[in-house]
Amino acid sequence: MITAAEQKKGFWYAVVCYSLWGWVPIYWKFLHGIPALQLIGHRIIWSCAMLIVLVAASHDWDSLLQAARSPRVIAIYTAAAVAVAINWFVYVWAVNAGFIVQTALGYFINPLVSVVLAVLVFRERLRAGQWAAIALAASGVLYLAIIYGSPPWIALALAFSFGTYGLLKKLAPLGAVHGLTLETSILFIPAVIYLIHAYWTGDVGFLHENTPRNLLMIGAGPLTTIPLLLFAAAVTRIPLSTMGMLQFVNPTLQFLIGVLIYREPFTAAQRVGFVMVWAGLVVFAVEGYITRRWFPVEEVP
Repeated sequence: MITAAEQKKGFWYAVVCYSLWGWVPIYWKFLHGIPALQLIGHRIIWSCAMLIVLVAASHDWDSLLQAARSPRVIAIYTAAAVAVAINWFVYVWAVNAGFIVQTALGYFINPLVSVVLAVLVFRERLRAGQWAAIALAASGVLYLAIIYGSPPWIALALAFSFGTYGLLKKLAPLGAVHGLTLETSILFIPAVIYLIHAYWTGDVGFLHENTPRNLLMIGAGPLTTIPLLLFAAAVTRIPLSTMGMLQFVNPTLQFLIGVLIYREPFTAAQRVGFVMVWAGLVVFAVEGYITRRWFPVEEVP
């Protein structure tokens, strides 16, 4: 069984992980003006380099090399790599285009999207309270679509791309570090080709910028890898119910950063839509807590 000390460690790993993800818009704002596709290329390359060093340091190549020989595993991780690359691109572009509030909305509705995908793909059954939560959040998204004049595409793209990524990871056999190493390795060559092309044809990007911005582009690797390692360490130490509640630290921080620091508009009409989404999340969380309390399932030791 996990000891109380280990659970306490896991709690703080999760808090730091979600806090880092929550503050990350400020990081990307320092790289404003560099095309999002270039930033994603650097995120892939430097993440891959850091992960390969970690795998080499652990002397644990066997599972990674064995997975690389399986066409089915490669197919799963290729699909996962595409999903997470789309998520990264949309997120970085949206942050630097002034849509941090909408990115926060995407990560608020992501847990509910994940539940819907589980129903569609794994045929999971939802309880009445879960359906009510999804209906409330969907009503909020519909309301926002009406006041925006179109659906909140950024939020939906982030929620569905990350939801799809999470779904694919449920089918994947490797752990967090080895899995992300394989994903970034699949994307590595296209990223290198694109960045070489961008370097020779553009006047912005790596080595065209000043030293601090060049270092920030390299730092995209640790920025991606460190929170993932913290997440992997946390999820093995604390209940998923606790992880589920802590995950809202991320979009809450993003939302506050967008509104309070970068002064993105947040009108009374928008508040109504967000409140409907938040109400759906509250119903979802309370329903899950009550169900676990009254009908507890055995925790995995």
